[in-house]
Amino acid sequence: MCGIVGFVGKKQASPILIEGLSKLEYRGYDSAGVAIIDKDHINVVKCKGRLRNLENKLSEHPLKGIVGIGHTRWATHGKPSDINAHPHNSQDGTISVVHNGIIENYVQLREWLTSKGYKFVSETDTEVIPQLIEYFYNGDIVEAVMKAISRIKGSYAIGVICSKEPGKLVAVRKDSPLIVGLGKNEYYIASDIPAVLNHTRDIYLLNDNEFVVITEDGVKLLTEDKKEIKRDVYHVTWSANAAEKGGFEHFMMKEIHEQPKAIKDTMTSRIMMDKPVTLDDIKITKEQIENIDKIYIVACGTAYHAGIVGKYVIEKLVRMPVEVDIASEFRYRNPIVNEKTLMIIISQSGETADTLAALREAKKQGARVIAITNVVGSSVSREADDVLYTWAGPEIAVASTKAYVTQLIAIYIIALFFAQHKKTLSAEKIEALKKEMLSLPVKAEKVLGNKEIVQEFAEKTYKKEDVFFLGRGLDYAVALEGSLKLKEISYIHSEAYAGGELKHGPIALIEDGTVVIAGATQEKLVEKMVSNIKEVTTRGAKVLAFAFEGDKDIEKAADSVILLPKTLDIFAPVLAVIPLQLLAYYISIKKGCDVDKPRNLAKSVTVE
Repeated sequence: MCGIVGFVGKKQASPILIEGLSKLEYRGYDSAGVAIIDKDHINVVKCKGRLRNLENKLSEHPLKGIVGIGHTRWATHGKPSDINAHPHNSQDGTISVVHNGIIENYVQLREWLTSKGYKFVSETDTEVIPQLIEYFYNGDIVEAVMKAISRIKGSYAIGVICSKEPGKLVAVRKDSPLIVGLGKNEYYIASDIPAVLNHTRDIYLLNDNEFVVITEDGVKLLTEDKKEIKRDVYHVTWSANAAEKGGFEHFMMKEIHEQPKAIKDTMTSRIMMDKPVTLDDIKITKEQIENIDKIYIVACGTAYHAGIVGKYVIEKLVRMPVEVDIASEFRYRNPIVNEKTLMIIISQSGETADTLAALREAKKQGARVIAITNVVGSSVSREADDVLYTWAGPEIAVASTKAYVTQLIAIYIIALFFAQHKKTLSAEKIEALKKEMLSLPVKAEKVLGNKEIVQEFAEKTYKKEDVFFLGRGLDYAVALEGSLKLKEISYIHSEAYAGGELKHGPIALIEDGTVVIAGATQEKLVEKMVSNIKEVTTRGAKVLAFAFEGDKDIEKAADSVILLPKTLDIFAPVLAVIPLQLLAYYISIKKGCDVDKPRNLAKSVTVE
């Protein structure tokens, strides 16, 4: 979940590393640091806190040198502190390392190195890496890194520099993302593409257990056996501006407003009137679909909530059994998976550690895997049998918004594709659904243009310590996501419950002034939700409801109502989630929280 960068070239490394880290700070902001080679020694500056603290320190003590590495940290082993910040050096100070991931056998390695006379100064698992490399170093840093890696268990993306070989940077990845940027007589490593976009759009996408050796002469990719790898250059088509705020105060608000375009882009060429639904290059036949007897949707966090919508949608439209599972639980419960199983993996980054592990476990058992992801060339996209990209563009805010709605659109596309082949829906019904899907971008714009009620409710709510979300059917899935958004960025305790569960315990928590957010977009369940709203208002709750335009019953029952443009019940989550995203945003602003970088969280969860 940390961010790493590296640079080799003819320019001063320090400003380039800082710029790269600024694009990766969403991956972790507990501490930051850089290590730069100056002639025959390594200078390190690092400190606890946000990147600006490091920038201030460097302004007082600037570093010179044209080869360096940098890091922004999300703490796992060892509390955030100056000492635990990366980069970490070897005992003799000749080797410096930045690391994203977890070294699972670091305790054993630390004990073994201690027995060899090595002393440790930090609490981190990472510090064993430079010590181990020093132990194996015999004049060849590449050889030493390879030997060290052969002793390490865990997940990692690692960047290494050595003062005895000052013009060289070595890197390697396993289960943690790493790319190589190819500039003009300058080269980069980074955890994610935005870190290098101001300098190059040409990159190498690395696979697990591949080593990178960078000098001023160029880049070599090597296997564990030192065999050189030939790799096609991937050209990034989106610009650096896509990862900037674009006039908005926060990335989150910008990304909320980008949702209509993201919805449209994800449907483009896949959903067209009077033409079959297409899944890009996914080659799954009618016979293969007929052979599927169970579908798993596996994901984490926001993507998991999209998966819950997926269960409702696929079972309704395709009439196939669907089980939704949290990725971190899936592989530890010995799930029933075989060659008749289809797994749909959902991951914004395509690098989520638990989701990737679940994918591998399913493939091992013979399942076919379709990945829904936003990042071209990510680990999930490369390891799945098929991939359907959500064309959301870069999402920088830690709290996911546009990635979620595009994941929903991808699920609808898959459901319609399957229904088309299984003939569980008539051609006329599919055309009607497609027509309504194509209207969603305009309706999402309309929702964004009506923020006043959300802002007013946020003004009344931001001091509350508890908020409850209620919903039935698809509204329950939306309630889960709305609750997550609120707790992520405002730190208000919030819980989501199915409306029918209210009387089975949660109603005991309702008292005078309790805030309840209630969804009522599912036509057959509106009357029951009205009853739920009356049950909580009778006990003093203040209710904000979201429903479709023209719903007079909800307007009478709730204190405040957000009216959404009418759409089919099945597509309601796409529109209903937007005011909940806005509510979380406005409450967070009122509380003075850091919207884009909420405490203790990072964007890409690349460790278990």
